[in-house]
Amino acid sequence: MDRRQKKTREAIFKAFTALLSEKNYNQIAVQDIIDAADIGRTTFYSHFETKDYLLKDLCEELFGHIIDTAMGLPHGHIHCEFGSEGDSVFLHLLRHLQENDRNILELLVSQNNEIFLRYFKSNLKKLILSQYADKGLLDGSKLPRDYLVNHISSSFVEAVDWWLSHKMKETPEQMTEYFLATIDPLLKTNEEVRF
Repeated sequence: MDRRQKKTREAIFKAFTALLSEKNYNQIAVQDIIDAADIGRTTFYSHFETKDYLLKDLCEELFGHIIDTAMGLPHGHIHCEFGSEGDSVFLHLLRHLQENDRNILELLVSQNNEIFLRYFKSNLKKLILSQYADKGLLDGSKLPRDYLVNHISSSFVEAVDWWLSHKMKETPEQMTEYFLATIDPLLKTNEEVRF
């Protein structure tokens, strides 16, 4: 993708994000996005087949970015205030949310938050699979692996939703402590494993 295409795509994302923070997803027409991004209809459809594809790509961009960063992947960015390498990936995620990385908070507290929390959960499942399940860290449980992955990702999404509804009064460290206390009983006991 060349620079002009990237710039156009970013303009579409920005316009769509602004619209989503103001009104319900179902009330937004493609024409609204085109007008807000100041582009032509053909330009929009050269990037996205439908509004649903735009939503999917926006969510993959937002959640993929913060999850890749929490995992320390090269195309993520690491902020030094995010702490040491041994910190929990959940703590990294919460710090990104607190920092409002890529204006994600506006979407998570908007009237469309159910849509975004669902995409967040989907991306979290990938994180939990790669960081924990695939490394055998869930093998000590008597529960099925896919059940645990689903439960942990659902619990984290609910924890984030609770945190946001309480105006993020707790620190990311406190929220991580709450979350880990909730899921620890489900996981095998291993003092060396840090979630």
